[in-house]
Amino acid sequence: MIHLGGKFAGILRAELPTERVAAATTALAALEARGLKVIVETAARPTAAPAEKSMDLELVGLDRPGIVREISQLLAGQGVNVEELTTNRVSAPMSAEMLFEARAHVRVSPATDVAKLRAELERLASDLVVEIKLT
Repeated sequence: MIHLGGKFAGILRAELPTERVAAATTALAALEARGLKVIVETAARPTAAPAEKSMDLELVGLDRPGIVREISQLLAGQGVNVEELTTNRVSAPMSAEMLFEARAHVRVSPATDVAKLRAELERLASDLVVEIKLT
C-alpha cells in the first residue's frame, strides 16, 4: 500500500473458492459508486517445479532502514523467490527500542547451493546485527 500524489493505492491478494469469485468481483465493482476504484484480476495459482524447495525465513533485529532491501537483494542473487512476506515492528521488552520482525515463505531454485545461501545469510545477519533463521 502507498500514498502517492494525493491518492491511495494498494494491492491485495485474496484466495477464494471458484464459485465465489464472480460475486466478489461484482461486490468490489460496486464500490466505484462510493468513489473507490477497484481493479480485479484473476491469476492462475503458480505451480512450482517439483525440484524446488519451499523454505521459511525469520528475521529479528533492531529496526533500521534498508533491512528488507539488503535481505531481498541477497535472496534474489541466490535464486530465491520470496512468495510471502510479513513484517512487523514491536517494542523490545527490556529497552523499548523498536525491533523489526520479518517472516518470509521462499522458494529456492534447484540451482541454489543452500549451504552457501545459509552462509551468506549469516554474514549479512552479522553486518545488519539481526538474527536470521532459514528452515
